[in-house]
Amino acid sequence: MMAASLLRRDKKATAAHLKADLRRTDNSSALRQIHELLDDVLNPEKPATDTEALDWCKCLIAGGEAFEQFCKTVRSYDNATLCGLVWTANFVAYRCRTCGISPCMSLCAECFNNGDHTSHDFNMFRSQAGGACDCGDSNVMRESGFCRRHRLRTGENIPSIPRDLLLMSELVLPRFILSVIQYLRDGYTEPDTSSERDLQKVLQQLEPQISFLEELTKMGGAMRTVLTKILTNQQTFKELSMGQEDNLFAKKNYDKYLAALKNSGLVSVEDKAQSTGDVAVGAEGGANALLGSAASGSPDESSKEEDQDAGQSVGQRKRVKLSSSTKDLSIIECLKHKCFLEELLFWTIKYEFPQKKVTFLLNMLPDQDYKITFTKTFVQHYAFIMKTLMKSHESDTMSNRIVHISVQLFSNEELARHVTEECQLLDIMVTVLLYMMESCLIKSELQDEENSRHVVVNCSEALLKNNTYWPLVSDFINILSHQSVAKKFLEDHSLLMLWMSFVSFFQGMNLNKRELNEHVEFESQTYYAAFAAELEACAQPMWGLLTHCKVKETQEYTKTVVRYCLETLQIWFDAISFNDEPLPNQVTFHLPLHRYYAMFLSKAVKCQGLDLDSLLPDQEMLMKIMVHPLQIQACLSEIHSNMWVRNGLQIKGQAMTYVQSHFCNSMIDPDIFLLQVCASRLDPDYFISSVFERFKVVDLLTMASQHQNAVLDSEQERPMLEGALTFLVILTSLRIHLGMTDDEILRAEMVSQLCMNDRTHSSLLDLIPENPNPKSGIVPGSCSFEEMLSAVADFKAPVFEPGGSMQQGMYTPKAEVWENEFDPIMVVLRTVYRRDVQSAMDRYSAFLKQSGIHTGNPWPPYKERTPLHPCYKGLIKLLHCKTLHIVIFTLLYKIWMDHQNMSEHVLCMVLYLIELGLDNQVQDSKEDEEPCIEEHCHDSWFPGTNLISNLHHVINFVRVRVPETAPEVKREAPPSTSSEASSYGQNSHRRLSANWRENLREAQVFSLVAERRRKFQEIINRSSSEASLVVRPKSSSTRWVPPGTPPQLVTEILEIRESMLSLLVKLHQKLSSKQNSLSESWLDNMDTSRHAHGDGITAIERILTKAATRSCQIKRSIQDICGKVYPPVPPKKNSPTDKKAMDKEERRQRARERQQKLLAEFASRQKSFMETAMDVESPETEAAMDLGASEMMESEVLYDCVICGQSGPSTEDRPTGLVVLLQASSVLGHRCKNTEAKNLPTSDEEHIYSADTCAVAHDVRLTLLQRFFKDSSCLQSVSIGWDGGVYVQTCGHTLHIDCHKSYMESLRNDQVLQGFSVDKGEFTCPLCRQFANSVLPCRPGRSSEAGAWQASTNKKTSVLIKEVEALQDNLGIFPTESNLSKEMESVIKDIKNTTQKKYMDYGKNPGSSDNDFLFMYSLARTNLELELVHRGGNLCCGGASATAKRSCLNQLFHVLAMHMRLYSIDSAYNPWMKLTQLTQSREPDFDDERPEVPMLFRDVPSLLIIFVLTMPQPLRKEHFTCVVKMLYNLQFIQALAALSSKLRPEERQAWNSSGAIKKERANAETSFEVLLGHVISELSKSNSVYAVNMEDIMLSSSVWSPQSVEFSLQQYCLPFLRLSCLLQHHLYGDNLTGCLEQEEFSSLAVCLGLVPATSVVSNPVNSASCLEWALSAFDLVTQWCAEVKGLSQVQAEQSLTLLVQDPQWALPRLLQLPDNYNIIFQYYHRKACTVCKKVPKDPALCLVCGAFVCLKGVCCKQQGISECVLHSQHCGAATGIFLLINASVIIIIRGHRFCLWGSVYLDTHGEEDRDLRRGKPLFLCEERYRVLEQQWVSHTFDHYQ
Repeated sequence: MMAASLLRRDKKATAAHLKADLRRTDNSSALRQIHELLDDVLNPEKPATDTEALDWCKCLIAGGEAFEQFCKTVRSYDNATLCGLVWTANFVAYRCRTCGISPCMSLCAECFNNGDHTSHDFNMFRSQAGGACDCGDSNVMRESGFCRRHRLRTGENIPSIPRDLLLMSELVLPRFILSVIQYLRDGYTEPDTSSERDLQKVLQQLEPQISFLEELTKMGGAMRTVLTKILTNQQTFKELSMGQEDNLFAKKNYDKYLAALKNSGLVSVEDKAQSTGDVAVGAEGGANALLGSAASGSPDESSKEEDQDAGQSVGQRKRVKLSSSTKDLSIIECLKHKCFLEELLFWTIKYEFPQKKVTFLLNMLPDQDYKITFTKTFVQHYAFIMKTLMKSHESDTMSNRIVHISVQLFSNEELARHVTEECQLLDIMVTVLLYMMESCLIKSELQDEENSRHVVVNCSEALLKNNTYWPLVSDFINILSHQSVAKKFLEDHSLLMLWMSFVSFFQGMNLNKRELNEHVEFESQTYYAAFAAELEACAQPMWGLLTHCKVKETQEYTKTVVRYCLETLQIWFDAISFNDEPLPNQVTFHLPLHRYYAMFLSKAVKCQGLDLDSLLPDQEMLMKIMVHPLQIQACLSEIHSNMWVRNGLQIKGQAMTYVQSHFCNSMIDPDIFLLQVCASRLDPDYFISSVFERFKVVDLLTMASQHQNAVLDSEQERPMLEGALTFLVILTSLRIHLGMTDDEILRAEMVSQLCMNDRTHSSLLDLIPENPNPKSGIVPGSCSFEEMLSAVADFKAPVFEPGGSMQQGMYTPKAEVWENEFDPIMVVLRTVYRRDVQSAMDRYSAFLKQSGIHTGNPWPPYKERTPLHPCYKGLIKLLHCKTLHIVIFTLLYKIWMDHQNMSEHVLCMVLYLIELGLDNQVQDSKEDEEPCIEEHCHDSWFPGTNLISNLHHVINFVRVRVPETAPEVKREAPPSTSSEASSYGQNSHRRLSANWRENLREAQVFSLVAERRRKFQEIINRSSSEASLVVRPKSSSTRWVPPGTPPQLVTEILEIRESMLSLLVKLHQKLSSKQNSLSESWLDNMDTSRHAHGDGITAIERILTKAATRSCQIKRSIQDICGKVYPPVPPKKNSPTDKKAMDKEERRQRARERQQKLLAEFASRQKSFMETAMDVESPETEAAMDLGASEMMESEVLYDCVICGQSGPSTEDRPTGLVVLLQASSVLGHRCKNTEAKNLPTSDEEHIYSADTCAVAHDVRLTLLQRFFKDSSCLQSVSIGWDGGVYVQTCGHTLHIDCHKSYMESLRNDQVLQGFSVDKGEFTCPLCRQFANSVLPCRPGRSSEAGAWQASTNKKTSVLIKEVEALQDNLGIFPTESNLSKEMESVIKDIKNTTQKKYMDYGKNPGSSDNDFLFMYSLARTNLELELVHRGGNLCCGGASATAKRSCLNQLFHVLAMHMRLYSIDSAYNPWMKLTQLTQSREPDFDDERPEVPMLFRDVPSLLIIFVLTMPQPLRKEHFTCVVKMLYNLQFIQALAALSSKLRPEERQAWNSSGAIKKERANAETSFEVLLGHVISELSKSNSVYAVNMEDIMLSSSVWSPQSVEFSLQQYCLPFLRLSCLLQHHLYGDNLTGCLEQEEFSSLAVCLGLVPATSVVSNPVNSASCLEWALSAFDLVTQWCAEVKGLSQVQAEQSLTLLVQDPQWALPRLLQLPDNYNIIFQYYHRKACTVCKKVPKDPALCLVCGAFVCLKGVCCKQQGISECVLHSQHCGAATGIFLLINASVIIIIRGHRFCLWGSVYLDTHGEEDRDLRRGKPLFLCEERYRVLEQQWVSHTFDHYQ
């Protein structure tokens, strides 16, 4: 009842009243009242959408105050020292590695900008999963990085909070939170019965309540403390959770919760009572001990799960279920919820982590008590979270949200250690990982497909494909980065064993089987999942553990891991029933157990000083361990030899990923290291023969010239042999894990990457394998990365190449690096693409050529290696074993004999191995000899194992198995299949007949395979007597022989009589093509320094020299051999090498002749085709082309058509045209008076105003004229086209217009996707491929005409004036209808279509002839003005500028002139009359007719263009000069009028009187003083224009001197002179002479003929001396001034505005950008759009006018056109330059096309950062910005698209 009455009262008053009651000592009634009120208000039966309850809670909490006020008050007591700001995905945050202790540390923008991070290693990033600001948390970051706000311990000076402030909150909030939980319970339905939508609906209804909770957390520390108490108080939960006894709804609600618990497979409270005490799961428990399917609520449920599995396996390989003995659930004992927080988290998981709830839970984290409780709760629910994640459909979103939470909890070492100890976090994580992977296991098919007991993960399962395991692995890596946690893990043996069994699930996954018959139907892409899984789930935790095994004290850990690795490996070998031979045609790239073992071995030896042998297993195990990594190396070669081509591209993808920079240090490096370890401990002969057998090239290693290879095709033999040798070289020379320090490794990695290509800083960072330590997130010894880089590389600053390709800042190797450190072996190991090796070699040879070290084709240089760590000395035995020496000998012999499939690369690698052997001698080798060595069947080849003694050992006879058809087989007369084969049979191997039997005993037999089998058998017998029984017969020996088999093999004996040394010497002779390339004494005068770089000859010399210095005996042998092999007698004629060389030369000669013949034939065919196709009479055109220059002058101008190739004149019938690009431009309109560019606004106070631009000024002027004057007159007094004018440019190529039409037709029919629209007339020039969209017809005519029209006739000015007048009256004759005139009309149509209608219609009657007339002459004006701008705004440079080459003004003038002649100017209105005669001022015919525009208001350059275009073409030059002179007079008087208005009244008076005095002088008409005085006196008369308030002039205190007046007048007249001069240059071809800036006026005056050239020399030209009046200057000026004065309607102010038209404009500029990009980014990336008031997704800035627009936002589109495109039309007449704020790149919009231009902001290493992916600080690159501006001004964007 009481509650009901309270409910009816005012909320605020009630709240205040209750709060007052509560303060009393006896407050029980108040408490009761509140509870009753809350029962009613927060009744869970009411719908959640009822906002009344929320309003009540707000009022009650605020206790009668306004809620906002209450928030403010509470915030003032905020004692938090942490920032803790929580953000969601896509938020821009910062990470500073210098300040971070944890790699996950992040800061919000505010804290980052308020902290001091100058010169730190930081970056900005877009959050993927969300995060929270760590500022103030000293567990995660160093205090020096805290911002100003959190550096001060805020808590210390905050007053303590008043007791009663939060009194109401403590009472109301528990009930409020309960009501939220009750709604969540009530709304939840199991996913199988409900759809996702149902849950979303519940969340939507609860949105206001959860937002309210979030709001509370933001009130600061005081409120968070209250919330923590409520959320973690077990008593409150107990009291409220189940609801009162009598409340049925609450009871039902609670049952729903229990049911949900049960259905989740978790223990409910009731079951808990029966369960036993806490028992941790032991290692033997398996994963199901934690989360078995039997843990589900009922037996039928578990069977249901089984059925689902069965359903899924259709069409897949059958999944394997691991059964587990124990089903002990005790590890999740804690899932009996004891407080609100626990149940809240439970529902958060059930509802799949809704963002709002996640944010609420995270917002609470700054409260330490909460953080600890929440972390424990999170860990308790961990298994449940992961289980939910696996079932979720939105696993990606959910993963992000989980990590968003876990990263905040586990990055703190203290907390991580706490929960590891208390809540068994490690056990839970490993067990959950196992459980997760067990859900997708399949039987391994590696080795023994039938009986394999090994199971692996199935990479095509969603769990792996979608990286669902990622959050769990990420957390695991995160906690292993804490030393205390990692140590706990390494000490727990049962956990380690569990972990190893987890790793073994990945051992051998994604098995590839080689397709031998047909191409695989479906290329599976599972390898992505496999590589990602091994890297993330196996390798990264491994690196995490290795970080903590760096010192001697941690030896035990390493020993334990190594022991378990070996145990697990043994289990694996047994499970796949592996003995000694891998199955052929199978490969898996995934051997994580091998790699764990390898990496821990490496660390043990390198960092912990452990003895290698103590960690190694017996020989038999080593042999097994070696097999699979070796199989991978062989398969890499097979893949590159195209043997796996039928498996599709994905197998190549695997081979490349295996060596790629992010994977290599976790994959290929450990594999090679493991093989090095095996090689150093196993018998070298066994190892070498294993290698060649695995690479399938054993059959090739025979002395015979022919052989049969059962496993390889002939074309695969060479790459496989090269692969095997290269692998041996890498194996014996790589030192990454065998003794190199971290710095040496970094240096080697860096050099190898830089040698392949010049690199940018970021790509280098990316390409160098990350230091095996995910915690630092930084590259090896990060501090030394920069130092190392500067030591090995030079920085090439970014340059802009003329072709338009923008370079980034690059690092290139220093010269000494090429000379001393280039290591081709490292390059081969690190190349993903084979072409990179070639690229490195090309760069190396370019360096050698450039520095003059070697000019030929160099071989890869040999590099000295760092010494081996003593533990690995056994590796050297590989280089000193007989098997390798036999292989080397055989290969040297085969190369010398030119056997097939030998290559330069093979020889190179063989020599490399010899040299490695010479450089790495085996010490005390005698003791190592095994006692059974005498029995070795190839003992007789070489006396010992030492390379040096074997080098000079001569081999006499060799027994070989050859096919019957081979030339070596004895026959009566060997049939010579080719000259080479027969000579080979006769000369090289002398037949053995008589003493054949004796030799047989001596002949060497060599079988690698047999040898290896014997070795293996021996070891097996020695290690276990039974083992010999299980050795299976070797599969390859019992081969099935297909029908039609090759010929049988027979045994032959070859006589060799060579040693390795003699073969080397002979090869030297062969390579140098000289008979006696080495004299006997060459060794004595050897210069060893020149041996480091060179080709094969150098390499052999270097080896011989080295061998000679190592042993005197070798030196003697070399001298003997040189003496014997090369006696100084002339060479025999019939030696095979000679014959071969002659054959070669002859063949080359013949090939050359054939080529010449072909080329000649081709040329003649082409010629005849041209003649027939083009119907051209060949001799005449040639004659035309051969004409002399003088004759050419007389002839017509000839044009070459770039389509048909013909040359000829342009005629009326078949006109020729220039390829042109027409584009609308507003560049001129954006010019300002100020030469400085405007700044881009970066704060709310800064703005850009467009009122001072050229376009606006001209618009205002025209509008003003149209207000007072006659429209037709107005439209001849100004120019338009400042905005949206059409610019015409050409590439300079011409074509016949009919050819062009057929070319366009062919483009239209072409189906290829083009970057232009043919329907709009767009095309690319057929010759230079530049973009174009029209053809401008060339006027027919003789080139000699120009000369005639230029001739001067010395007529008087008055005569010329009359002639000009007559010419103007001469009406235009309509041209006859011809192809040419049609084309001229069509080009005008094209020009009009180029720009928008609004830029053409300025008159009152749109489409009138006056309008057309204005558009035509303005077109000429626009193009002249733009050319002036391109020349830098003046003509000082003279000559032709680059842009002038693109100019086609001459042709454009003719087209315009033809059109303009159609419009005649009424002679009564002709401005020429007013310029040259005194006319009577006509009275207006009608009262309403407006007057003409006064001459002083007219635009003089416009008049010039009108006169020139309306007179008959071509115009005589003297007439042109006459027009310019008359117009100059007008321009000069306008300059005086404008100047006079700037003078102060007293100055004006002074100039007036001084002018009047000088009026009578002889030169009065050419004196500016007299004329200025006259203008002032005329304009001062009635209706004076000077009667305007001249305040601004008053402010100017400077006094005008004659010099400043002269300068001002010149500046005013210069624009007119420049334009006239440029026009003259195009019409008459006059040269523009360059001059200094201060001489420009006089230079132009002479050029235009205003003053004679002679007078300039004697005295400088002043502006008045150029005047030439046709009649009395004063009368004419009076007439002009009278027109201005006679305007009764025009006010003085407007009159003055029109009078002062300053024609000077600065060059167009883009906005000035700030130096640091962050300034732009911070201001604009959160700025709201001016149209839709939202923050745009893709904000962009116009760099021309500073407008802020949406790039793609749907909100701001108009008629489907996006805001950017609209703006580009409005601001740049369809050209827009935009800076994309979120990407830092420039985008250019040109009409209907757009392109990414690049970025003008680069980082300190000269690199772009597109999309701000790296987030490094960016700075403005002035050069690039200048180029952008230049392209904008010169309209060349189209050429770069």
